[in-house]
Amino acid sequence: MLTKSLFYSRTSKHMGLKEDIKQDKGFASQQQKAMINILYTHGWLMAKMKESMKAYDITPQQFNVLRTLRGAFPKPLSTINIRKRMLDRMSDAYRIVDRLCKKGLVKSNTCLFDKRKVDVSISESGLALLARIDKEKGTFSSVFNGISNEDAQHLNQTLDRLRDNSQ
Repeated sequence: MLTKSLFYSRTSKHMGLKEDIKQDKGFASQQQKAMINILYTHGWLMAKMKESMKAYDITPQQFNVLRTLRGAFPKPLSTINIRKRMLDRMSDAYRIVDRLCKKGLVKSNTCLFDKRKVDVSISESGLALLARIDKEKGTFSSVFNGISNEDAQHLNQTLDRLRDNSQ
């Protein structure tokens, strides 16, 4: 069981979701409140990440592509496989890769076996940028300073179960 609200800092006097979204009435159920809380928190986390990524001149989606490519390194990935691995699958992987190429953070080549496909790999500059971000930002783990490892594990299990039950 989560022992603290997940979304407040230790110094704030956070009141909760109802106050954050200016909800006058209560929620129909705890499940409805949880769904709205997840959606609201997603927006909150994305705003924090977007603000943090400004310092590195990349977007959260570009960061996600770079991390995906680092995970596959040294093997390249096709843009189709990049898109399948992205957190936001509605993103235009082709356009994101193109922007990252222009910044020198990734390299793209026509696939040797299928000329219709493009193989993408992270460049040394891209690896260096991710190393710098990891060092300076700790991969954004400070956002979760208010919860214990046990609470984070429970949250992960609950979210996994939610997705498992919805398929």
